[in-house]
This record gives sequence, structure tokens and C-alpha cells, in this order.
Amino acid sequence: MTSTAPAKDTGIKLICQNRKAYHDFHIEETFEAGVMLTGTEVKSLRAGKANLKDSYARIINEEAFLLNVHISHYLQADGFVRIDPERTRKLLLHKKEIARLQGKVREKGYTIIPTKLYFKGGRAKVELALAKGKTSYDKRDSLKKKDAQKEMARAVKVRKKE
Repeated sequence: MTSTAPAKDTGIKLICQNRKAYHDFHIEETFEAGVMLTGTEVKSLRAGKANLKDSYARIINEEAFLLNVHISHYLQADGFVRIDPERTRKLLLHKKEIARLQGKVREKGYTIIPTKLYFKGGRAKVELALAKGKTSYDKRDSLKKKDAQKEMARAVKVRKKE
């Protein structure tokens, strides 16, 4: 007997990305976590209405929470109760991962920031990064390296055309 149930979509659909995080922080390690959402928030995410700017994660009483992530209201949900778009959302992580993150955050300079928000197998996930803040001269060095790589790529491209 064969099953006629449709297979789950295992692809990854990117909702939003925090590109500024890579400019402002040294990314040490990344983790994947689930996010607890309401129904209208999921609909809004499917429409791509989210922003990770100035967001971060905190560990409070051995539970992880995502703060300052802006998920806009779902416009077609008029009859539903409106929720605060920047409310605190609980993250779903294993206890060992939470303990590891908590230990690292206690060290000087480490913080937990979300870098990507995406759907994986139909579930909303967030990629958390264990990061250390960059100084202004580190940021300048990063920009110089990036510009040098662009120049080299342009030179190679011109050379190939000849």
C-alpha cells in the first residue's frame, strides 16, 4: 500500500537577513533555533514582512528569547487581536545549546544576534550567531579587504576578456 500524502517541503526559504551584523561583529559560531509565533505572525513572515535590524537574543532563567525583531501586522487579519510587532518571542533550543550560549555570553564582549530568519521544512527558524563587537578600525580593515578583493576580481575579469 502506498501513501498519497504529499511530501514535506525540506527547502529553505529566506525571509530576511541581517547583513549589518557581519559588518559590526566578528561571528564566532552559529546556531539554528526555532521561533514560537502566532498564526498571523507566520502569515506575515510568509509575505516577507520582517526586519532583524537592532535585534538580539537573551537567555533568561535558562530559556532563550528573541528581542526587537519587527514582524509587521498581517493586513488581511482584521478580526484578530493585534499583537505588538516587536514583542519578545521564545526561541526553541536544546538545554545544552542554551547552557553553551549562556557560558559564552558571560565572557567579556560576546553577544547573541540573529543573522537570518527563514522557513525550513515549513517551520520558522532563526540563525543565531555568537558574536563579538568590532572596533572602528576593524570595520575599516574589513572594508579595505573587501575593496581589494573587488579590484582583483575586476582585474581578472578584464584580463580574461583580452
